[in-house]
Amino acid sequence: MKTTNLLCLALVGALSFGLAHAATAASPGKVAVVMQKALAELPGRDGLMITVTYAPGGADDLHRHDAHVFVYVLEGSIVMQVKGGQAVTLKPGQGFYEAPDDVHLIGRNASKTQPAKFLVLLLKDANKPPVIPVKQ
Repeated sequence: MKTTNLLCLALVGALSFGLAHAATAASPGKVAVVMQKALAELPGRDGLMITVTYAPGGADDLHRHDAHVFVYVLEGSIVMQVKGGQAVTLKPGQGFYEAPDDVHLIGRNASKTQPAKFLVLLLKDANKPPVIPVKQ
């Protein structure tokens, strides 16, 4: 195996560990890394794509991302709200956007009996974590 492949595997492993820790700190959801890519046209920035699965009744703690965040619901139904905005209930095929300075007030599964799964694309500073807990 080439050195670059080993480095990529190590980076993905480290990123997965960091996301798992971030998910534990700010979300009871299961997080899986789909891909991460440095953005050559935007030095110091990267795109990170993950899936999040909420258990029935699962909800996030208060947090922010310091990134442009695009959410696309794959399965189930979720409720999202950022500070200053209205809570919205999203179903499969619907999306949600969070700006870099938004505080995520509500992120939860709308169902107490069925899981919910969504795809998240974060356009972020390569040196910042994907999830930043916010104290109330």
